[in-house]
Amino acid sequence: MVDLSVNIGSLKLKNPVLTASGTFGYGKEFADFMDLSRLGGYIIKGTTLEPREGNPYPRMAETPSGMLNAVGLQNKGVDYFIENIYPQIRCYDSQLMVNVSGACIEDYQEVCRRLAPLDGINAIEVNISCPNVKQGGMAFGTTCAGAAQVAKAVRQVWNKTLIVKLSPNVTDITEIAKAVEAEGADAVSLINTMLGMSIDVEKRKPYLSTITGGLSGPAVRPVAVRMVWQTAKAVKIPVIGLGGIMNGRDAMEFILAGATAVQIGTANFIDPQTPIKVVDYLNDYCTRHGFKSITELRGVI
Repeated sequence: MVDLSVNIGSLKLKNPVLTASGTFGYGKEFADFMDLSRLGGYIIKGTTLEPREGNPYPRMAETPSGMLNAVGLQNKGVDYFIENIYPQIRCYDSQLMVNVSGACIEDYQEVCRRLAPLDGINAIEVNISCPNVKQGGMAFGTTCAGAAQVAKAVRQVWNKTLIVKLSPNVTDITEIAKAVEAEGADAVSLINTMLGMSIDVEKRKPYLSTITGGLSGPAVRPVAVRMVWQTAKAVKIPVIGLGGIMNGRDAMEFILAGATAVQIGTANFIDPQTPIKVVDYLNDYCTRHGFKSITELRGVI
């Protein structure tokens, strides 16, 4: 029997497979397609202090080996989530995590303060790396000082597992990771989308209303694997790897590079069963190669 369990801070996951924020709704939308209890956990879409309408359409575009998105953190705000969504999803036998974003440091802190009493939420993922909003978002994640300030503020009101989601749109991602580690982050997740752009040459205009957007999918995977490998060697806290994972083999790349857990994102739009298939692959891989625990494979590169 293979032991797939891993620890993220004080939080134990039954396996290292999570779903990425913004690609899995609130989880309940996928409950008819899959057994959510088979996941290590799922991270719900970005939640902000006030409701956000998101960016104007069009805000998604297909690219070679990937996609661009500029949704802009559309959501109804943390109070709506607490009153209307949380009661519907707290029952699933899988670790529920909330992705939190804000326009200023006080926003991040207040959202986490309101979520803290909810006993069904054992981890938050602080998004300091969204490239699709004009205020906050990626601005905090591109400097060590900005990232550290957010992590410190959130840590003051949140005593459960704290994950900070990092941007690849920086000179040295390891320095950002070390900065949030120093302020109490229990883990870092990387990478968020890469800033990209695509143009409709016949119409002579960008495909996205925002002109630029976040690139995800297989095109970014080699960059993501490299950054996970570098970061895992630079910090002592767990690294959660994401970026273009489409199958179990892709997920294993991240684990071998040093990831404690992985997130499935873009693949959820193509095949909602992908996260479950990844769990099965990891189990089969360990069995075929004679490993008793997935942790034996972490960071062997």
